[in-house]
Amino acid sequence: MVRATGCMDSVTHTATESTAMSVDAGPASGSGAASDKLTGAILATVVFVGGIAPLATDMYVPAFPLVATDLHASAAQVQLSLTTFFVGMALGQLVGGPVSDQRGRRKPLLAALIILTLASLACAWSPSIPIMLAARFVQGLSGGWAMVIARAVVVDLASGVHLVRSLNVVAGVGGIAPVVGPLMGGLILLVSHWRVSFFVLAAFAAAMTVAVAFAVPETLPPERRHAGGLGRLVHAAGQVLGRPRFVAYLVVMAFSMGVTFAYVATSAFILQSMNGLSPMTYSILFAGNAVGLALATLVAGKLAGRVRTRTVITIGLVTTGAAGLLLLAGAMWWGMPLWVAIVGFLVLMSAQGLVAANAGALASNEVPEHPGTGSAVLGFLQWCMAGVIAPLAGLGGDRTAVPMAVIILVLTAASLTAIVLTRTSRRPVAAA
Repeated sequence: MVRATGCMDSVTHTATESTAMSVDAGPASGSGAASDKLTGAILATVVFVGGIAPLATDMYVPAFPLVATDLHASAAQVQLSLTTFFVGMALGQLVGGPVSDQRGRRKPLLAALIILTLASLACAWSPSIPIMLAARFVQGLSGGWAMVIARAVVVDLASGVHLVRSLNVVAGVGGIAPVVGPLMGGLILLVSHWRVSFFVLAAFAAAMTVAVAFAVPETLPPERRHAGGLGRLVHAAGQVLGRPRFVAYLVVMAFSMGVTFAYVATSAFILQSMNGLSPMTYSILFAGNAVGLALATLVAGKLAGRVRTRTVITIGLVTTGAAGLLLLAGAMWWGMPLWVAIVGFLVLMSAQGLVAANAGALASNEVPEHPGTGSAVLGFLQWCMAGVIAPLAGLGGDRTAVPMAVIILVLTAASLTAIVLTRTSRRPVAAA
């Protein structure tokens, strides 16, 4: 970002300090002039752009056996296509944000959506597993790039309470998408071929390209952009990670993603293999948990400006811990009865709606001079957590849910510790 003097940086930081206080305090009178710039059309477009990549995460998971047969691949090779997607997502988020800080939001976002469309078509037409793996990597890379820029657009145009509410809406769709993905994939398999899932994603990405072209203006003027160069990117990331409060909220947001994917990776085994539910019944329960997550996210948005944001996050984390204890008890001593799994998963996923988006909003308020880089770091760690936690949580297979429950409790305890530390850490004075 080009600054005339260090004093201007300090003024900007002071202004954001006030904004952050209004976000994290009780009732607030307003969110500042910046909130007036985020129109309904822009927010709606950003919301749907933010949902594309998570939807692509596991939309074709129900078709894994069919994919293996059609592409003459092993189950492990097909599973690797999910891992390559996670790697692409993480890298796309890490690089896309800083690049958009340099070059603006609009053109990089349009480029990412065009590449996402083409990569989705390549997945649909893949004749072999190596081509599928490469296409999935590019799909994840471009999807992560688009996601992080879409989020940065919101940070550019909103502040204070309005920022929290807007990011809750974005996170609500983004949080539901990877959970709803398998349901959509299953429905597609009932009427068509697994490749149709990727054609649907391509059509969605193409539609969002058109929507961005018409509805989203450039939100980062030249005077607020960073100078180019890898060294500047590394320096910006170092500044972002040098803020203790940002790191604390980063941990909370990323670990919330870990909790979500601990559930995604194990719920089918627990409900179907261990409790004998049919795929259709499992899909209904899966959808119910997604609704719980969505409703809690909307409630979190409504509470912005009325209840301290850290308080809402803490309530979500305590509720998550209670669900984790219930699931651990069920796994260790009761043989994971069906009612424990159903209640535990519903409470668990609903609680996440109070955590991730609020933590992300507070994190963004800590790094106002590097919104794209901040969003990139947040997204990078989130998807790294997804890639690491999913296989770890699945170590119990269809025999035990203990690894999943232990992971949930460990991540929740670490998040609660991070929230407590934000009360004692102070924001550093901006460098002159």
